[in-house]
Amino acid sequence: MRNILITAGAAAALAAIAPAMPACAQELTTPVPLPAGATILDISAQGSVTRTPDIATIRAGVVTEANDAAGALSANATRMNAVLAALKKAGIAERDIQTAAISLNPKYQHDDDQPPRITGYQATNTVTIRFRDIKRSGAILDALVGEGANQIQGPDLSVDDMEAAQDEARSDAVKKARARAELYARAAGLSVDRIVWIRESGVVSAPRPVMAMRTMAVSDSTQIRPGEQDVSINVDVRFLLK
Repeated sequence: MRNILITAGAAAALAAIAPAMPACAQELTTPVPLPAGATILDISAQGSVTRTPDIATIRAGVVTEANDAAGALSANATRMNAVLAALKKAGIAERDIQTAAISLNPKYQHDDDQPPRITGYQATNTVTIRFRDIKRSGAILDALVGEGANQIQGPDLSVDDMEAAQDEARSDAVKKARARAELYARAAGLSVDRIVWIRESGVVSAPRPVMAMRTMAVSDSTQIRPGEQDVSINVDVRFLLK
């Protein structure tokens, strides 16, 4: 959890909510002592923005079997090379392909009253692929399966420029906190003097339920629908009333 403390010296700028707060703000000054008998109001608020995910991350794997370990690995390498060539042909950059796991395991047969015996070997090679054009990712997955990929997991959908989205949510959170503080102050016959401090208390990023992300087959072609994602920031703000 990251704490952001902004004291009286920066309160005037924050009251107007000019540019979004920097993503890595830190403590700015030593807190200014409050007047004797000061009326303090603490407000918690959540700011949020909605984004359409623009990156899909998927794990694609090749599983092969053979009577011996060398045969399983050789067959696996051949098929995985074809998968990687298909990715390159589709325009996926090297930086967006990462080996996730490689394994080789014996297969056992268990007979009654007999010790297990090895009947063959299974080799697995899995890569993580980042698609920066979600609209094309379904067609590319279909091509990977055609080249020998027989394990697909995902997608995990995310927003590329998450910092910018979070900064908008920060600005929204402070605006809401001040509006709520002014409401309470008016109800009490007072007014908001200034912000004493602001602390960021949490960041939330989640898909919107009504626009759930999913993979579906349409006309024998895989389609990935990005839906929408909420990016939220929680802040605690202390106000001085007068």
